[in-house]
Parts: sequence; structure tokens; C-alpha cells
Amino acid sequence: MLIEHDGKRPRIHASAYIAPTATVSGDVAIGPECRVLFGATLTSEGGPVVLGSHCIVMEGAVIRGTRVHPLRIGDHVLVGPRAYLTGCTVEECAFLAAGTTVFNGAMIGARAEVRINGVVHVGTRVAPDAVVPIGWVAVGDPAAILPPHEHDRIWAIQEALDFPGTVFGLERASSGETIMPELTRRYCRALGRHHADRVLGHRASPDL
Repeated sequence: MLIEHDGKRPRIHASAYIAPTATVSGDVAIGPECRVLFGATLTSEGGPVVLGSHCIVMEGAVIRGTRVHPLRIGDHVLVGPRAYLTGCTVEECAFLAAGTTVFNGAMIGARAEVRINGVVHVGTRVAPDAVVPIGWVAVGDPAAILPPHEHDRIWAIQEALDFPGTVFGLERASSGETIMPELTRRYCRALGRHHADRVLGHRASPDL
């Protein structure tokens, strides 16, 4: 399903394939010979999503561009099933396995691999040719690549990366307090723009 959002329509190369149950919304550009499979979602939530050529987005993956952090994927990248990418850059020939999560402001270098259920945190830079093993966490710039049970080491780096500030523009709450009321108010207001969306059907216009 193709959707016009914020007055912008997807731009899909004529040689690309978009599965009938995939959703492509707003300022999304999909390059030559790309394949977007069943149940995948590509959505511009205030910022563009751009895929190069010969990219594969597999079943159930979610790819989001944001106002502060557009999302760009280079040529010959595979995004596995159930992956979640938001506001990041993925350079050419990277492999992102099933369940990969990549957060805002992160960069995945050329030919890097993030294996099953790997996590790349906000503002993290994974070097070209690096590997994030199954279920491990990459955090920092340059990335420290750590097993998930090493929470203290991960948090020592992660805290300074400021997830709530980077993603939601809010200061981290003090102990015993919460940012959730303000976070949800802001997010609901931003997502409310979808009320004005227009469903375009399954044909993209214009092509790249």
C-alpha cells in the first residue's frame, strides 16, 4: 500500500518490487531493483527514507526516517525479517539479519554485519567490515561491541549518548520522575498528522 503523507508521495523505481501487503508512506525513495517484501513498512515520519539499488527489505521489517535523522540505505543491503531501523545510515553491502535494531543517528559501515537480534544504539558508529554478533549490542563512536549481559559496561557508554534527548528531544527524568506524559503528548501530536494521509493504492507515481 502506498500512502501520501505530509503532502509527499513515495517514489519507486519501475524495476523495484513492492509486495501488496507492504506499506510505503510519504517521502520514501526506493531505487532500482529493490525488493520490499510482505508486511514491511517504510515510513517518513518527518524525514526522508532513501534506499539505493538492489536493496532487500524482508518480511515485517520497519524502516523509519525522522525529522532530525533521515534514513539512508546504500546499494546492495539486506534488511532481515522483523528488523527495526530508525533515523540511521547503512552503507553499501551491509547485512542486517533478522531482528536487528538500529537507532537514531547510528551509522553502519560498508560490508558490516549485524547478526540476529543485534542492537546498534543511538549515535553509534559501526566500522566498515565490523561484525555485531548474535544478540550483542554496539554502543558508542567508535562502537564498543558487547554481550548483552554486560549491562554496566553498556550503560557506562550509553548514558552519555542520551537516548531520550536524541530520539524524543527530552531530558532524562530524575529518579522517581517520568517523561512519559510529555513524551506521549508530543508523539501523539506528531503522529496525528497521519489523519490527513491519502491512500494511493499499489502504484507509485512518479518513478525515480
